[in-house]
Amino acid sequence: MPNLNDKTVAILTETGFEESELKSPKQALEEAGATVHVISPATSIKGWKDGNWSEEVHIDKSLSDANPSDYHALMIPGGVINPDKLRTNKDAIAFIKTFFEAGKPVGAICHGPQVLIETGALQGREMTSWPSIKTDLTNAGVNWTDSECVCDSALVTARKPDDLPAFNKKLIEEIREGVHEEQKTV
Repeated sequence: MPNLNDKTVAILTETGFEESELKSPKQALEEAGATVHVISPATSIKGWKDGNWSEEVHIDKSLSDANPSDYHALMIPGGVINPDKLRTNKDAIAFIKTFFEAGKPVGAICHGPQVLIETGALQGREMTSWPSIKTDLTNAGVNWTDSECVCDSALVTARKPDDLPAFNKKLIEEIREGVHEEQKTV
């Protein structure tokens, strides 16, 4: 596993994230040596698992206290509720945009890529997602493909929890590589 000991990664989420899509990448990143902070505009968050609310997850920093320059990469978990809430939060969108502006790796899985539409950074990008948001992404200029994991210049996307092993591996690789000039699409 690549050494990410000098890297800090932000996981931006709201309540209603798919539990495995937050916990699995967080664990993989930590096992690779990264420091991972769960960041949220909410004061408390709960995941979704098997059609029911799951346990509350600790928030390391509130969005209002998080500085994007402190992070080497960003990850956004899916779930239907989480991205829907984030995409209407102007501070969350501004936070996300800074990662594209700086060319830093961004990962999003399942419905998570839906949030990225609001950044204006997706025109011409290769991506995947949960199939129900394919039209949203293609309307934003994305070249959508039904693949387990797609990487386009440090933008890493995947479809569903079954794709987490490939997603985690590729996200770690992109973080290890660092800034990508082609990622600067905003």
